[in-house]
Amino acid sequence: HQLILSRKLASDQPGAIQSCLMTEMLATLHHIVQRVNTASNLEQALNHLVQQVKAAIQCDVCSIYLVAADCGANVLIASAGLCAEAVGKVRLSAGNGLVGLVAERAESINLADALSHPNYLSINETGETCYRGFLGVPIVQNQCVLGVLVARQRAVHQFEETEFTFLFTLAAQLANAISQARARGELTALAQKKTHPTQLILSGCSGSMGIAVGQGIVAYQPADLQTIPDRQVADITAECARLRAAVKQVIGELRTLKTELHASLPSEEHSLFDALILMLDSDTLLEQTLALIQQGQWAPAALRDTIHAHAQVFESMQDSYLRERAADIRDLGRRILSHLQQDQPDNVHYSPHTVLVGKEISAMQLAEVPADSLVGIVSATGSSSSHVAILARALGIPAVMGVTDMPVVRMQGCPLILDGHTGQVYVEPTESVRKQYQQALQQEKRLNTTIATVRDLPAETADAVPIALYLNIGLINELSKPQQADAMGVGLYRTELPFMACDRFPSEAEQRANYRRVLATFAPRPVTLRTLDVGGDKQLPYFPLQEQNPFLGWRGIRISLQHPEIFLTQIRAMLQASQGYENLRIMLPMVTQVSEVDELIRLMQQAYAELQAEGWVVSFPQIGVMIEVPSAVYQVEALARRVDFVSVGTNDLAQYLLAVDRNNPRVASLYDDLHPAVLQALRYIVIGAKRQHRSVSICGELAGNPLATVLLVGLGIDSLSMSAGSLLKVKWVMRRFKVDQAQQLLDLAIQQESAIQVRRLLQATLEQQGLGALITAMPYSTGVKEPHLN
Repeated sequence: HQLILSRKLASDQPGAIQSCLMTEMLATLHHIVQRVNTASNLEQALNHLVQQVKAAIQCDVCSIYLVAADCGANVLIASAGLCAEAVGKVRLSAGNGLVGLVAERAESINLADALSHPNYLSINETGETCYRGFLGVPIVQNQCVLGVLVARQRAVHQFEETEFTFLFTLAAQLANAISQARARGELTALAQKKTHPTQLILSGCSGSMGIAVGQGIVAYQPADLQTIPDRQVADITAECARLRAAVKQVIGELRTLKTELHASLPSEEHSLFDALILMLDSDTLLEQTLALIQQGQWAPAALRDTIHAHAQVFESMQDSYLRERAADIRDLGRRILSHLQQDQPDNVHYSPHTVLVGKEISAMQLAEVPADSLVGIVSATGSSSSHVAILARALGIPAVMGVTDMPVVRMQGCPLILDGHTGQVYVEPTESVRKQYQQALQQEKRLNTTIATVRDLPAETADAVPIALYLNIGLINELSKPQQADAMGVGLYRTELPFMACDRFPSEAEQRANYRRVLATFAPRPVTLRTLDVGGDKQLPYFPLQEQNPFLGWRGIRISLQHPEIFLTQIRAMLQASQGYENLRIMLPMVTQVSEVDELIRLMQQAYAELQAEGWVVSFPQIGVMIEVPSAVYQVEALARRVDFVSVGTNDLAQYLLAVDRNNPRVASLYDDLHPAVLQALRYIVIGAKRQHRSVSICGELAGNPLATVLLVGLGIDSLSMSAGSLLKVKWVMRRFKVDQAQQLLDLAIQQESAIQVRRLLQATLEQQGLGALITAMPYSTGVKEPHLN
């Protein structure tokens, strides 16, 4: 009604009232988006949307067509103004009609008289033949057209710019909700009027090679209602009692808070506390939750659904103050949930074939699953170079990352197949899909048998040039005895993982014992310990780093320099651990300038002098730097003069060179460490380090990519450090090429203009060398997908 009034005023005073109209448009847009995002299902959301849009812009018809995934047809899925019987039945084949044209071009069309357009298609079932004005806006996400939002007028009418921008903005907001519904199978159910969705196929990116068949177990953060999975409860009476006790505790907390803040809060805020207490005291929230428990749902998930429903009521209100109260409702839910979780710690039952599923899986959640039960990982966030993906590769566990549309809370107990090669996840897979993947598993076993033949052979090229193969590890117990024996040492030990496993900073003695165990396991082979590298996507629970842009913020040696007490304790522990073994090497991460290296070496010398004075018999170790940022690339010679070796962290180097946050699924497809710019940077690093007679190692994920092995040989790299699961594959490829062959291929690869071209070149080369079976059995073969619109 406010919008209609604003329109009337705008016609009389167009200049002054236009801003008022836009403000009301934004308020209406916000309201519609909130209702769509909080609706219990897509059908309810879309029906509400078309009614609201029709009223907001005063059109005669508002409709939504969604693109069917199987055939590309545009299906009428919701409408306000057209015949209700046509919804779900009218299907326009791809490219047909004005709707098909909008979807095909992925561009909006605004026509005063649709009937005069050559693409106009009359469909009697919808009753739309009398409508002239047409505005169609594509609903697009990740370069894929999901549907078309359409507004119609009976009269000849060109839609105004404000109306067009309103629909355009709404379509952009709607894309995410539709994409998630597609992942949940709701689109299939809507289009085909099925009660139960069919098999779902979710898409992400490869995190770790391999295939896993198992059961989904949801990992979720404490006191986070959004990630609570569905779960059946055996003792309904006990579960109801738990809920009542938790609610009672929260009422007590609120009364205490109100008393403590009485003097400092205005009177209207007192009434807020009263309202929240009243809500908990009344039967509404409690009884609704208890009713869900009575149906067999466990208390946290029942609470999740009730809080969501109550918050939705507030979010649908026009008054902005009342809308904001939805946040208070959700806070109530989190408080109750925290008491539920304290009252009964979540003892998760892990199936013998657990596929760990989560919105964002941490290293600690990974560690909580028994090693013999974990068969796969699926994460809604992250990419192939995320920390959890790196850990998955180290453990030899298939992983799919960045599955943005995954309905996490509905995945508990679901049968799953994840394909770590293509980045696809099958939920409730059909029997034919199961058989197909069982055959693929057999092929993988045969390939692994073939690759195992190089286990006892030297790591060298076809012309007998040796290249050392080291391991990247974070926890010593993640390796089997054969994996330990395969490697010539440790090229990267991630010291942050033991830090992340603690609830406080580990003491010098604790660190010494941990490092000594690693050094002893591999002695006399060299072990490179990287100093504490937290920040970015690696956080310590007891040392929170809240930053807007953590990858450009306080991380790596920047923390070491500002907290020398942490750094000195770690260096002392490393040096003490090396006594009697003499196989320690220390590496400094995230170096951006030479002054940082100078100061850290000074601190290391200080720690060494202290230990000598205390009677420790230790040697000063070899020191190295990690080249991970562009500034270090172009100062590589100055850095190399100060240290004993250079190691390249290709994960971060590619991220910073390509300006891609590798953990952001929206841009993860742009990340590729085989980009020609990355290859040129690597060549620059090797040339600069060799001028200073320093050895060069690659310890990023590129080192463990068999597709890239021949290029790294051509670069003249001295050693490669990788996950245990990649070592034999890399050795297998390395032994098939001579150095001059590799150099020629490198020259050709650097001349390419895209990572896709580089990959195609490498794939063809491996095929020619009889290594085609390896290409089809690794995620790297898929690479970056080419841009597309469909």
